[in-house]
Formats: sequence, structure tokens, C-alpha cells
Amino acid sequence: MDNESKEQVLQKAYDLGYEYERTYRGCGQCVLGALQDAFDMPNDDVFRSMSGYAGGGATMGDAGCGAYVGGIIFLSGLRGRERSNFADPDKIRFVSFATARKLHRKFMDEYGSVICREMQTKLFGRPYFLPDPDEMKKFDDAGGHDSVCPEVCGKAARWAAEIAFDEGLISEDKLKELTK
Repeated sequence: MDNESKEQVLQKAYDLGYEYERTYRGCGQCVLGALQDAFDMPNDDVFRSMSGYAGGGATMGDAGCGAYVGGIIFLSGLRGRERSNFADPDKIRFVSFATARKLHRKFMDEYGSVICREMQTKLFGRPYFLPDPDEMKKFDDAGGHDSVCPEVCGKAARWAAEIAFDEGLISEDKLKELTK
């Protein structure tokens, strides 16, 4: 695979993830949208389904980081169990689990967690309760939507894109199409 073309797509995924979070907010959708756009694979239904997944799920902070979840959703869309094959006799879902664990490892290495609240503690020194307007203001004042979460989203999008390439989920023809 052409490394220069691959790097171009990886950088695009990072840049879009960063900018989407900074501009639009909603980490889950921002990462998923960045990956869909970087790979020219839009899916409005899947994108819409991520609407409630930001700030650790419903902005509550007590579940997985939305950027992490958005990356898993994208990767699973490339290689995952299909509804028409729900029984999954070939155990495709286990291949999808293994692929998702690669993203999990990157988050653990970088942040020590995939849980939003725990990541906030590492990144900000404390967690924020985002449904509370005062807490949201403090989060924003600390750079939450200006740099910190955009950086997380950029990295998550790039990492998921790297995994997609490394796992052979993106064909050489698709890469050529993306960089022509």
C-alpha cells in the first residue's frame, strides 16, 4: 500500500476529527463523521444513531468515551456481523472484537482508560458533570472544546483509520480512489 497516500488519509482523519469536535461537538459523531468523510463512506443512519453518544454517553461521563465508541462503530461497519447473518456461524463478531481491542489498546496506552470521566481526570485533573451548565462552562473554560477533546477526537479518528489499513479493511483500490 502506498505509504504517502495512506498518510494523507490518516492526516485527513485526524484533521477532520479535531475540527468537527471543535466546531460541532459531540465526540462520537465527530469521530464517526471524520472517518466516514476521510474514507468517503457516508452512512447517515449510523451517523444519526450516534447523536446521543457524547461525553461518555448522554454527556454523563460514566461510560466509554464517545471518540472511542465512534471509532469502534466505524471499524465494526467495515468488518462486523450483519443482521442478515445474526447467528454468525463464522464468528465474524469475534474478529470484530479483536479489531476493536486494537483501538482499546491505543486509548489505554495514551489515556489509561476508555471511560470519559477517567479520561477527563487525566486530561484536566478532574471530571466534569457536563449536563450541569456551570460545569459545562468550566469544562469549556479549561479548553474542553477548544483543544482537549478535539485532540482526543483527532487521535481516535487517526487510530481507527490506521487500524482499518493495518487490518486490510481498506483496499488498495479504495486508497487510490481517495487520493487521486
